[in-house]
Amino acid sequence: MATVPERCAAAGDSNVFICDFSPPRGGDPALLQDARELNADFISVAYNPGRSVRVNSVLTAHWIKANIGRDTLFTVATRDMNKVATQSLLLGAALLGLQNAVVVKGDAFTEKDLERVRAVDDFTPTELIASITAMNQGVDFRGVKLRSPTNFAVGATIDLNRDMEREVVLAHRKAKAGASFFLLQAVFEPSTVKAFWECYQEAHGQALRQPLFCGVQVMAPESITFGNVPRWVIKGMASGRAGSDIAVELVRRFADQGLSYIYLVPPILKGGVRDYDAARRVLTAFGR
Repeated sequence: MATVPERCAAAGDSNVFICDFSPPRGGDPALLQDARELNADFISVAYNPGRSVRVNSVLTAHWIKANIGRDTLFTVATRDMNKVATQSLLLGAALLGLQNAVVVKGDAFTEKDLERVRAVDDFTPTELIASITAMNQGVDFRGVKLRSPTNFAVGATIDLNRDMEREVVLAHRKAKAGASFFLLQAVFEPSTVKAFWECYQEAHGQALRQPLFCGVQVMAPESITFGNVPRWVIKGMASGRAGSDIAVELVRRFADQGLSYIYLVPPILKGGVRDYDAARRVLTAFGR
């Protein structure tokens, strides 16, 4: 199994695709068969999207790797587990041979959610990244030596729909903590990514060296949208243009600007259902 930075180094200027995937709300293996049609470099298993009960991301990633043969990432959120539980889960992931983890905070619980559950947040995302870096060096969060170190490539997220200067500060902290690649939330203009790079270099006197994956959201009528969708995309959808065609155009726009690493997000429809066929069409357009 390759790590994300290793695959990027081997790819050079060629596209590397990470495709987002939601774990199922049941333990039937038939619910994971959509992953067979996603010929991405990596399938990234989300962590309890919609704050709903789903198969754990680590177990889903392992099942996909073992039964479908796709390289995977698993997402771990700081929201739900304390430090003991989180690091124990990570040791389990290492036992299963998984090497790529993505750290997120997780969507905040609503007031209705909080009538039934409570957030934990024992780590901040940056603290969790640092703790995984320490586990890679053979030490747990208490400073106690592990019997064997882990070997994770740790990813973090950036959202350029928020204040860019704030995201630059957070990205720098996460990079110093040990993040070895970044996933951008949905972004529709290469110029936005370029502006982030320039802002980062100006603020810190050096370029961001870690691979940066541009978030390309595949749109669909009435799908959940992330970020600020530009007018040209809205007009294209209104005229009947397929969301997969728009996504293909976006990937090519990024590639033209030297941005060849893509985080592909399939449409999320009502009830959390995902249109993986649309993502497959995008991947097929690039020979996948």
